[in-house]
Amino acid sequence: MGKKARVLLIAACACAAMAAFVLFGCSSGSEPAPEPAQPAAEQTTESSEAQAEQESTEAETSEAAEDSSSAPATEDPVELQLFAANSLSEAMNAVQELYTQDHPWVTFADTQYEGSGTLNELLGAGSYADALITASKSTMDTAVEEGYVDETTRFDMFKNDLVIVGGEASDLTDVALEDLATGEYTLAVGDANVPAGAYAKQALSTTDPACWIAADGATGSETDGKEGTFDGTPLEGKVTEGSSVGNVCSYANSGDVDCAIVYSSDVYRYGGVKVLSAVPADTHKPIVYPAAVCTVSENAEAVEEFLDWAYTDKAAQQVWQEYGFELA
Repeated sequence: MGKKARVLLIAACACAAMAAFVLFGCSSGSEPAPEPAQPAAEQTTESSEAQAEQESTEAETSEAAEDSSSAPATEDPVELQLFAANSLSEAMNAVQELYTQDHPWVTFADTQYEGSGTLNELLGAGSYADALITASKSTMDTAVEEGYVDETTRFDMFKNDLVIVGGEASDLTDVALEDLATGEYTLAVGDANVPAGAYAKQALSTTDPACWIAADGATGSETDGKEGTFDGTPLEGKVTEGSSVGNVCSYANSGDVDCAIVYSSDVYRYGGVKVLSAVPADTHKPIVYPAAVCTVSENAEAVEEFLDWAYTDKAAQQVWQEYGFELA
């Protein structure tokens, strides 16, 4: 090949190489350059933050659902009618007031406070009540037997004690149970419809000589304290029987009698009397206040909730104790 031909060949190869370079460069420049990879630590941080945000959202959703489920449902108004032993009146009124503050949809009709036997008579005559609270097991036993209450709801709420009291203005300072057997003192006790009277007569039948004798001639703490007599005892002609513990206290307060036997809680409730002595607990049956829902109740669930609250709530318990009642 001649010198001229070789020069032309070299020039042609150079042009071809230049064209290929230009073509490759244009093609490469049209594609976007890849983004630089994030550092591993930065990726981990962002992932953790996202996970934490998701968990926080889930927790808030769960708490909101829990708050919604625990929030009290709107309650329908309900009025409760209670029949309760007379000795409970002051304390029960205070407890009911506390309950309505926390349960504004609940109101209480005029609670009937009577001797426990009288309450049973009212129920037997067709009177309506949602719940019954008596001052003795025997009167609640009668309510169960007569079908006035639902036995499955029955439970013991309170305990009480007996004391001998005199009027605050009285000169007497210390009169024990045995002192009554001397016949030197006049006395007031509850009648056959008042459990406090039955307990008092049980105690009086244990003195020597006995100051009360059961209808069957029995004496002692296991008598029923209902059917019997003071005749032929040191207290014959010296006893006034009251239809309620309030009446019994008033006889002592007014000076109509020298002494009265009442519940220790009555001293807090009525005032105007002073304690002369405590009646020994082993001279009478245990003083227990049972409660139960009445079979005619149209608000059984609501009244059962109230009874449970009245027995377990700390503020309610404090009220009972302030009025001299001990929880059973």
